[in-house]
Amino acid sequence: MNVVDKLIDETSANKSALQTLNEMIDGESPETKSMKNLIAMVAQTDSTALILGETGTGKDVVAQAIHKCSKKKGPLVTVNCAAIPSELLESELFGHEKGSFTGADKLRKGRFEQSSGGSLFLDEIGDMPLPLQAKLLRAIESRTIQRVGGADDIKIDLRLICATHRDLEKKVENGEFRADLYFRINVLPINVPSLAERRTDIPNLQIKLLKNLNLDQTAEPVFTADAITALSKHNWPGNVRELKNVIERACIIFPGKEITSLNVYENLLRLKVPTVAEEQNAIWDMTADLGGINDLLDSDLPEQPEDYLPHPKNYKNWFTFYDEIDLRRHLQDVEIVLIEQALEKTGNKIAHAADKLKLRRTTLIEKMKKYSISKVAEES
Repeated sequence: MNVVDKLIDETSANKSALQTLNEMIDGESPETKSMKNLIAMVAQTDSTALILGETGTGKDVVAQAIHKCSKKKGPLVTVNCAAIPSELLESELFGHEKGSFTGADKLRKGRFEQSSGGSLFLDEIGDMPLPLQAKLLRAIESRTIQRVGGADDIKIDLRLICATHRDLEKKVENGEFRADLYFRINVLPINVPSLAERRTDIPNLQIKLLKNLNLDQTAEPVFTADAITALSKHNWPGNVRELKNVIERACIIFPGKEITSLNVYENLLRLKVPTVAEEQNAIWDMTADLGGINDLLDSDLPEQPEDYLPHPKNYKNWFTFYDEIDLRRHLQDVEIVLIEQALEKTGNKIAHAADKLKLRRTTLIEKMKKYSISKVAEES
């Protein structure tokens, strides 16, 4: 019987805690189950927890799960050590006495005191300045703190949770992180797997993220089976945070619409969303290599030279990629390009250019005026 099963069998309170854990952390992959086991272990104690993992894996969610599944009744207080300037971090953590420095016009309790009876989550502890690491080590070992400018020891009762995406062992070797602090906080490390390591969790994560993001009850996009497969094959360098962004992007671009694997690759992962300007050039991008487009669209067009023009048949799939097109402006842009090319090819001879375009010379002149084509054209 693993720790999670044992936790279920113990008390109703523990059952409630485990239910909370499963609600907070989706996934049944072996990697996720192993992580849940460790969370269940550390939640039953007051030991310091060290959460390790890449950026975007959800280390903050693990910290919240440890706190909610524990016996601590106090608050969870979070401090991002990388986001606060080093000269302010000490006061932020330990508080300060009135008059301890310029601007300290009143006593202020720090995050250690604010988290009394609960948990203090030090996110990105690997970025904490070395001088402050010594004071943190003293607080952990003595279970007391001193405010900035104060001399009295203040007892603290809390669980410390630390997290980092840094390689702390390497930072210790480089003299950038205190070895004694590292060994003190590395009681029960919890490694949060990357999304690429838990691909089988992606379908469930996609469903939960879609539900959480669609708070305004707009029509949800529908991911086809091949779209889910495409999501599962992606490497996800940004991990769960990147997946959340992709799902949110899907809600914005495809509300109430079906999402295929092609949409995933072209519109969600690559963010190939047409702007007004891009709409005018998009057809050239789509038909620049008709060999590839033919494979994509199962086209039965005959083989043609490498420099052949786009075939009108390829326009039939325009609305597979885009919601609309400014047809009038698009056709104007096509005319401008072809007129300019015809003039260049004929040495700016209007009559010859008109012949190439199958237009009357006067019609070509009118179009040049209309589109403000200012090439110096010679009469032939």
